[in-house]
Amino acid sequence: MAEQQQDARVPTVVADDLHIVYRVNGAKTGKGSATAALSRIIKRGEERGVRKVHAVRGVSFVAYRGEAIGLIGSNGSGKSTLLRAIAGLLPAEQGKVYTDGQPSLLGVNAALMNDLTGERNVILGGLAMGMSREEIKERYQDIVDFSGINEKGDFITLPMRTYSSGMAARLRFSIAAAKDHDVLMIDEALATGDRKFQKRSEDRIRELRKEAGTVFLVSHNNKSIRDTCNRVLWLERGELRMDGPTDEVLKEYEKFTGK
Repeated sequence: MAEQQQDARVPTVVADDLHIVYRVNGAKTGKGSATAALSRIIKRGEERGVRKVHAVRGVSFVAYRGEAIGLIGSNGSGKSTLLRAIAGLLPAEQGKVYTDGQPSLLGVNAALMNDLTGERNVILGGLAMGMSREEIKERYQDIVDFSGINEKGDFITLPMRTYSSGMAARLRFSIAAAKDHDVLMIDEALATGDRKFQKRSEDRIRELRKEAGTVFLVSHNNKSIRDTCNRVLWLERGELRMDGPTDEVLKEYEKFTGK
């Protein structure tokens, strides 16, 4: 038992005073050639029209193996930006992010190839996650069944462009959930589909936790957070406002939002 408790405290993600800054081109446009504009930028070091957006401000936390962590906050609070930074897709302006193992980011906008069938996307998605062809073949039917996209027809053999947004999102989650992950980050994926699929997704997240992974879940559905997460990070305006047990943080968040 002591050994299990010790294993549960193995850190998987460490954010140390993390700052993420986006640079956005302003709306102003100038006359003249692109060459002249480039020359002006080089001379000044940075174009005056570039605006900085400080999306994540000094966030620090440690995530441990076996945790499911919900990320909550108002729109634009930095939740998705934080996940992208953990995944290594955004550079830190200041501070550091350390991860143990390979983090995998699943978002509702994650790219699948629209002109390929669902079947081919399952294979390519599995390969992209590091699964062997044998593993994909072994888990293929479970992925299709989990997604539920064949419940009303043989959609898995049709091109992805024929899928509704909900069907595509369910297939993305099913592909990602077929593999055990060191760190799996899910951005709003549980907001898609009916209650039956959401229940399957929540059960699978609990399984991933038991298999010694760490799960991050961004969701505006507080019930999904309560049902799946044992810890919550609350972000507002890029700052970490609260970090603690799910019920405690959600109680304060619901006071803040009035919901």
